[in-house]
Amino acid sequence: MLLAIDIGNTNLTLGLYEGKTLGSRWRLATDHDRMPDEYGLQMLGLLQNSGTSIEQIQGVCIASVVPPLTGRIVKAIKQYLKLDALVIDHGLKFDLEILYEEPNAVGVDRIADAVAVLHHHGGPACIIDFGTATTFNAITEEGGYLGGAIAPGIGIATQALFQRTAKLPRVDIQRPPAVIGRNTVHAIQSGLLFGYVAMVEGMVERFSHTLGPDMKVIATGGFAEIIAKETPVIQVVSPWLTLEGIRLIWELNH
Repeated sequence: MLLAIDIGNTNLTLGLYEGKTLGSRWRLATDHDRMPDEYGLQMLGLLQNSGTSIEQIQGVCIASVVPPLTGRIVKAIKQYLKLDALVIDHGLKFDLEILYEEPNAVGVDRIADAVAVLHHHGGPACIIDFGTATTFNAITEEGGYLGGAIAPGIGIATQALFQRTAKLPRVDIQRPPAVIGRNTVHAIQSGLLFGYVAMVEGMVERFSHTLGPDMKVIATGGFAEIIAKETPVIQVVSPWLTLEGIRLIWELNH
């Protein structure tokens, strides 16, 4: 089995692969204060709960955009799973041409998403990742990572609205009864949900001007499903896309 780990600023996502099949998977809150022993014990607990023994784990592959946590989790894996994790960096084989002006500046999570989309859907494609940031990533028809756009994530926008205004309450991000909110909570929910839907539709249209009318649109991340329900431009929702890219990168480098 392969344990794939995606270390993000907001979420820590783990998945167990038996060959090409994703079995147990977990999405946890990223804890920047947790120590290696805490991460190690948590992983042991997750594996035990899924009925998986340490001996069944043959490899661990990590994509991380949080450098301070990477070393702690690598140490935890070494100590508790008795394995040396493969940490994805730009020196690995991706079968992906990176056309960005600064190739090493592309986040490894965005690379993993691109590898997975190319493998399963091909180009051209627009990948939308609703994470801490909302990222739009352009994949050419020939299979190159062209670049993208980065906007604040919905969670960041919600937090900023609550923290920087005196009277507006913190709200859950969900569909309000109507686009025109008739109370403050519904008005905020409308602005957040439908505002991001409008951004997605506008960015997809603009990306298609460059990538062409055959561009596929694939969404991933925590808010992908709620946004996809409100717009026809998202064709595929793939909640575990990054984990799939991590698995493919592992296979390409073994």
